[in-house]
Amino acid sequence: MEQIGHFINGELVAGTSGRTADVFNPATGEVIAQVALADKSEMDAAVAVAAAAQPAWAALNPQKRARVMMKMVTLLHRDMDKLAEALSREHGKTLPDAAGDVIRGLEVVEYCIGAPEMLKGEYTDGAGPGIDMYSMKQALGVCAGITPFNFPAMIPMWMFAPAIVCGNAFILKPSERDPSVPMMLAALMEEAGLPKGIMQVVNGDKEAVDAIIADETIQSIGFVGSTPIAQYIYAGGCAAGKRVQCFGGAKNHAIIMPDADMDNVVDALIGASFGAAGERCMALSVAVPVGKDTADRLIEALIPRVESLKIGPYTGGNDVDFGPVVTQMAKDKINGLVQSGVDQGAELAVDGRGFSLQGYEDGFFVGASLFDNVTTDMDIYKQEIFGPVLCTVRADTYADAIKLTMDNEYGNGTAIFTRDGDTARDFANRINVGMVGVNVPIPVPLAYHTFGGWKKSAFGDLNQHGPDAFKFYTRTKTVTSRWPSGAREGANFSIPTMD
Repeated sequence: MEQIGHFINGELVAGTSGRTADVFNPATGEVIAQVALADKSEMDAAVAVAAAAQPAWAALNPQKRARVMMKMVTLLHRDMDKLAEALSREHGKTLPDAAGDVIRGLEVVEYCIGAPEMLKGEYTDGAGPGIDMYSMKQALGVCAGITPFNFPAMIPMWMFAPAIVCGNAFILKPSERDPSVPMMLAALMEEAGLPKGIMQVVNGDKEAVDAIIADETIQSIGFVGSTPIAQYIYAGGCAAGKRVQCFGGAKNHAIIMPDADMDNVVDALIGASFGAAGERCMALSVAVPVGKDTADRLIEALIPRVESLKIGPYTGGNDVDFGPVVTQMAKDKINGLVQSGVDQGAELAVDGRGFSLQGYEDGFFVGASLFDNVTTDMDIYKQEIFGPVLCTVRADTYADAIKLTMDNEYGNGTAIFTRDGDTARDFANRINVGMVGVNVPIPVPLAYHTFGGWKKSAFGDLNQHGPDAFKFYTRTKTVTSRWPSGAREGANFSIPTMD
């Protein structure tokens, strides 16, 4: 049985807490590894190593730090297949989807090559008599990231790449469900030229998370996961005086207007709702057709497409649409919520609960389900299902549809499908959601823009990647300097003004 420890000071080290967690192959249900779960003393040791290494790294000029990112891009391309296979084996994603996970992280690494430009300060010559003023963007010190199981390559890179290129050391606490890829990424960073100790991977559970929150050396925490845990980490981290950004759950709505291209809508919904078995915070889980005719046409077109989805293991070929969910517990929760939808009166147009794959009966596979006539008081609407389930909530008018989206407690992503530019513009301007798609089902911004939701989907005032990342992982120091040129005015006991 493979034993997965931690990556500390450039070395793979065994855990010392005596606690471990099983790592599964979701396609077969078998345990393929055991991962160590760190205690506070192990986290403290990793932080001490990071703190000792960080000052010398921060002292390097940004161009030299950016060259590590240049090399990392090359290594990610070189090892793309290896990373995707490891990701698929522990998560269950198809190989093309796993490669996409790596690529969307790689794009942030590419963006970080521009660090010398992003880290420039400001300068004012002659701000006063003999006075110059300038600002510097300086590293925070030791930063930490707590990342989820559903994107074990992309989200760690969203955090550690900008943090490190800004001159920080970084402690990554990945999900214990699929820890191999984060460990591989840390090794690649050092192969790219990162000094030992700047990036550490400490595997663990809540005990490791609490150690991060409590550690006085750690200056910032990034988190992606469920809303309750996001609130817990945000509250604890802020109370400890840290800079914190936490991204939580979602219930993403897609409004379908009567004039929308229905073929395009169905293609978009199928991929955005059922890709990665629905285990995406940006999955479109609620379709909101406007008008009875639109809704009837949508359901009629969706049913055969949902029924024909091919579900299988990542080894099943590139024509597999999606694989298993990550654990048996996740499978049970999804099936339970589907049953609750039936019990509460929704119309189950396609029932995926009975899906079983020959030869993989012990795998965590869940069939695709499609609901119609869902109402906002039902559990399948109120809860984030995080599985291959699409709920259809019918709206009589555009005003009803936009109110439905705006009243929801989550505000991660949303989309509208229409041919009318005025409607699309109105929707984009009015909707209280952080990321908006116009005829785009999963509006995840590219690396040079920022990613972040609103309402209960995000906690903190800065988004991930893009320019916000360089703001989050640095603090600004402003210097006012004066070099007297012979004039002596004596002491001044009033606040200086620009008279």
